[in-house]
Amino acid sequence: MPTVEFAPALTRHVACPSQQVQAGTLRSALDAAFAAAPAMRGYVLDEQGAVRKHVAVFVNARMIASRTSLDVALAPADKVVVIQALTGG
Repeated sequence: MPTVEFAPALTRHVACPSQQVQAGTLRSALDAAFAAAPAMRGYVLDEQGAVRKHVAVFVNARMIASRTSLDVALAPADKVVVIQALTGG
């Protein structure tokens, strides 16, 4: 089963330990993780279900290309990591 992990910058707001989820896509993996910590959804996704601007999602250490298309296929050994992205100027 894929593993979903949220970075400490997010889990300091909402407790959500690393978890293995039964999911075939990134969207379903995130939905399963949010079922365990519903408040985390608002930190990660916007009102349209897209990844928020200051959040980055990685699958096996590769950042996903689209914030809106989360239909990325996952294999049982995949690892999803959600972090708070840093911005600056």
